[in-house]
Amino acid sequence: MTRSTKTFPALGLLAGLLAGPLLMPGSSAAQQLRLAEAHSGDDYRGPIETSRALIVEIMEAEGVPGASVAVGIGDEVVWSEGFGWASIENGVPVTTLTKFRIGSVSKTITASGVGLLIERGQLDLDAPVQTYVPDFPEKRWPITTRQLGGHTAGIRHYRGMEMLSSRNYRTVDAGLEIFAEDTLMFEPETNYSYSSYGWNLLSAVMEGASGTEFLAFMRDEVFEPLGLRHTLADHNDSIVAHRTEFYEHGPDGGIVNAPYVDNSYKWAGGGFLSTPEDLVRFAQAHMAPGFLEAETLRELQTAQTLRNGESTNYGIGWRTGTQDDGDITLGHSGGSVGGTTLLIIVPEHDLVVAGVVNISGPASPIVNQVAAIFEEYLEGTRP
Repeated sequence: MTRSTKTFPALGLLAGLLAGPLLMPGSSAAQQLRLAEAHSGDDYRGPIETSRALIVEIMEAEGVPGASVAVGIGDEVVWSEGFGWASIENGVPVTTLTKFRIGSVSKTITASGVGLLIERGQLDLDAPVQTYVPDFPEKRWPITTRQLGGHTAGIRHYRGMEMLSSRNYRTVDAGLEIFAEDTLMFEPETNYSYSSYGWNLLSAVMEGASGTEFLAFMRDEVFEPLGLRHTLADHNDSIVAHRTEFYEHGPDGGIVNAPYVDNSYKWAGGGFLSTPEDLVRFAQAHMAPGFLEAETLRELQTAQTLRNGESTNYGIGWRTGTQDDGDITLGHSGGSVGGTTLLIIVPEHDLVVAGVVNISGPASPIVNQVAAIFEEYLEGTRP
């Protein structure tokens, strides 16, 4: 099998593979990792077969229990498939309906809600956050929503074991207490420092601007209008159909259950469940004006710059970059406890690839490789 080596470095898409052997009893690896449910377009049989073989190879070699991938070209989903196990213990295979933790790709989806509020005149990106969240403590310098969305506000990220929080926060405002009293790391717009907590505050801003609870706003204004039928908050106290189990690698490299966490403290920045098909359809709706206006898309997807003129390669919820061949890329990666996600858009080819795995660790190269395979195919078939 010839494997493409094209990479997508600007999306931060990983050099390392998930570590640890996959030790599964019973049937053959081919039977265990065979798709449980899939649909695909006959026009793309070649790259699909190549990608399928590569995914199985990576999963067997690197200890990935379950994975799912979807590819969109133009406005169609041309391939969607699940591999491996959603629940090892119960022998439940991954299907195209299996919901995974998508981590920070939640930021990209949340950004769409930000765009709607901008268009409705309800949110000024450059107003101080206290305009919408008056109880948030003032800092040495004012903070704006634009800075929160672009990780230039100076709000800190996780400390210690905070990502393993098991506390349930009933409201967005309640979750702000984790960091609200902390000083800023730097004067806003003088540095870039990735912060999921910044997006906690951004979701409180959205509540203040819209007058609607954050998750209700996202459901009614983003998920449902875009047909994201399998995207929702990862509520631990709810029965969620087709939600995967969550895993990590143990000290000996084997697969163990991931720690129990409650993601209610970070819905906007990393608390959603979804499927690759939903992520592809979401991305397709943001490749051209339609759901959002052209000016709004530019606002969200154009990289911000620091005061010294340096690009952050990050807009508002969208990471931007350029491949070695000059093609522009958009997307985001997401790491969760028991889940890793990657979303890539290559506008030059109207190509979207999304992939998820149900294990913690560095993001898998699956999506990167599948995108390269399909891009190579498209370059060879188009005049």
